[in-house]
Amino acid sequence: MAAQENRKPLLLALLQAFYWCDESLQNYLRSRGWPEVTRPQSMVMSNIVLGVNRPSDIARNMGISRQAIHATINQMVESGVVALADDPVNRRVKIVTPTKLGETMRFDAQQAMVIQTEELIARIGEEDYRHLTRILNRAWGPAVTFGPGLAGSDA
Repeated sequence: MAAQENRKPLLLALLQAFYWCDESLQNYLRSRGWPEVTRPQSMVMSNIVLGVNRPSDIARNMGISRQAIHATINQMVESGVVALADDPVNRRVKIVTPTKLGETMRFDAQQAMVIQTEELIARIGEEDYRHLTRILNRAWGPAVTFGPGLAGSDA
């Protein structure tokens, strides 16, 4: 049990790593002359890069309401970074697509990620970086469930 007391919970370590990545990305974009991008806007763009482009799916991935995601997307539409278009599969649904300006910003964001990766490797070493990414990319299976007879239960 003593060894477990010295461990940082995984969620906190991942969150800290996410903040490092997002802040580094924001710093790079600012250095390239881009206006400030909020963390939710950054996460919307990340979802789009991953191929998730329906507002309801983005909201689900981010764990926020559809109303909140629409407010974020509307800000991004106003800034000219994304546009809303009819989903070719279901015309009642809108999808979020990057504009020409958004594509340029995405290119700069991808450059930032390359630089971040190189910097992280310089800081922690190639072997640790490969080990870290190998573990994070591994299939972890379904989320842990809790309750009687399940992980984390007192029964």
